[in-house]
Amino acid sequence: MDRVWWARPSAFPLALLVISLLIIVVGGTIRINDAGESCPDWPKCFDTWTFDVSEQDQQQFWEDNPEHEDSRGPDQRYTTFQIFTEWFHRLLVAVVAVPILLNFLMANKLKQEYGDRTVKVSLLAGVLLIAQALVGAVTVVFDNVDWSVALHLSLACIWASTLLYQYLWMRICEGADWSLLKTSQDFFHAHAKRIDSMAAAIFVLLILGAWVASTAGGQYNQGCSVGFPTGWPKCNGNVLPSIDGPGVMIQMIHRIGALVVGILLILSTAKITESVRQDKNASGFKIFASITTGFWGLNLLVGASYIILAKLEEFPEWLSLVHLVVGVVSVLIAICASILVRFSKQVSIDSSEE
Repeated sequence: MDRVWWARPSAFPLALLVISLLIIVVGGTIRINDAGESCPDWPKCFDTWTFDVSEQDQQQFWEDNPEHEDSRGPDQRYTTFQIFTEWFHRLLVAVVAVPILLNFLMANKLKQEYGDRTVKVSLLAGVLLIAQALVGAVTVVFDNVDWSVALHLSLACIWASTLLYQYLWMRICEGADWSLLKTSQDFFHAHAKRIDSMAAAIFVLLILGAWVASTAGGQYNQGCSVGFPTGWPKCNGNVLPSIDGPGVMIQMIHRIGALVVGILLILSTAKITESVRQDKNASGFKIFASITTGFWGLNLLVGASYIILAKLEEFPEWLSLVHLVVGVVSVLIAICASILVRFSKQVSIDSSEE
């Protein structure tokens, strides 16, 4: 199919992938603005369908609905902007349901060109969107408890990965001439599990970060103090701090986890680079591994800057959003490599049979 990229059917799941990333970014904006409970009910917001809710209306709602009382207490009030971020997030999820349905209908219509796999994946994308909306409702009901936030982000990444899977498969069906599709079976035998491990490790690290950011309302971000070097790279001025509270423990779990994942990524990238010398077609996997590792290093610096530039009770929350975005992008890059390993193996086997 010789068309410009935006005219190909594969451009549709790619556009949906971009929308899914926008939804994740808006979700991160909600968190850094402490707006996770700014719409206390679901699917409405303060029993209305708008975001313009005055402080008086908020008070009246809580008086009429004491079961929805904010976790910060009955005197908590939200700005119009805070309410708008949560309202807009819900709107995006609702509106994207239409193109997700069209995506399924398109896949079904073009089944002969793109196969049954595309139909199943587009259906899965729809199911995951519904699940994501339901988990969003759970986070509201449970006042953004840490496990619900981590689950919400996990599902968002899995949903985005499903759209990425569909896009890559459709491009292969359209005749994409990527050199990594000609990678040898020897490379896959040596590194398929390693590439999967890289994706799994960076994904777990992202969810661990979400857990740290949402536990105790995000107050554990100062568990190791702030500034350089007291807050980072040390913790409360010590390389090996005493675990005298949950804040320190959670911070150290995240930091040690980041270190372990980093070592895994660096060693895996080195191994893959060594193999590429014997199989030039696999250079694409080396690039994916290097970018994933590079993004890990970048996010390490962003996370460190968040602690170093902070003052007690005053953190540069925009860096927290950057931390989330870089983390999500690194996860998708690693998952993209993992998906392409499977597709490349299949293409290689099909070619040998012919």
